[in-house]
Amino acid sequence: MSWIREGELTILERFCANIIKAGPMPKHVAFIMDGNRRYAQKCHVERQQGHSQGFDKLAQTLRWCLNLGIREVTVYAFSIENFKRSKEEVDGLMDLARQKFSRLLEEQCFLNVCFAYTSRHEISNAVREMAWGVEQGLLEPSDVSESLLDKCLYTNNSPDPDLLIRTSGEVRLSDFLLWQTSHSCLVFQSVLWPEYSFWNLCEAILRFQMNYNALQKARDSYMEERRRQQMERDQAYVTKKLQQEGFASHGDSWRRRTLLQKCTAMREERIQGFLQALEHKRADFFERLCTVSA
Repeated sequence: MSWIREGELTILERFCANIIKAGPMPKHVAFIMDGNRRYAQKCHVERQQGHSQGFDKLAQTLRWCLNLGIREVTVYAFSIENFKRSKEEVDGLMDLARQKFSRLLEEQCFLNVCFAYTSRHEISNAVREMAWGVEQGLLEPSDVSESLLDKCLYTNNSPDPDLLIRTSGEVRLSDFLLWQTSHSCLVFQSVLWPEYSFWNLCEAILRFQMNYNALQKARDSYMEERRRQQMERDQAYVTKKLQQEGFASHGDSWRRRTLLQKCTAMREERIQGFLQALEHKRADFFERLCTVSA
């Protein structure tokens, strides 16, 4: 039987789900699943048991998300910082992750897992990859932008999270999706992750809905500003080109439009070529990594 589809919502849960779905719903929700160790301590069980309960709670939460129409979920499963824990706990977590995530992979579910991850490493890696593109002659320095950095992140195939939830009462992001959540609704809840409930998720979604208009306005304003800045850079390039050709500063309007269209088309062509080369570079890296691991 399917792990994330086992069981049904109760009548009351279905009723509340239908009410919540009448409002704007997050399409992508991110979770910092915090509190497994404290749960184990609270229940006087081994830490491994707390982590196991946490993985089972993830499967249950995915079922709730499925019923609520949430299309994508991203979880912070293991930070690079977590490797500083005891070897026994780290080894146990690795074994548990292999078992549980292998089962989730069989489900073909809508889950992204951030494992051995920090956001600062992700962002700095994206900057290095853009620098590599310039060094290889695939990009012009002027092609480097926030929009291109978006495309170089590990999450480039996913929309930014609409809602980020952290459990256990900690009010910090712990280096998780710092770039991607700049216009997300952040909800910090005191419940420990293994004790997370359908009602906790509903509460978080209601808080998203209460802030939806402000979040959407901020996101739209940011995207408009980004487009404006790109247009200004393109206009400056065209003006410089016209001056080199001997036109007056205002230039010929037809020539200006032609150059602007050409500038945009050439930039997009360079970026697409760079992204294809980057994809091959990453694929080669993972192939070598798998060969070494084998």
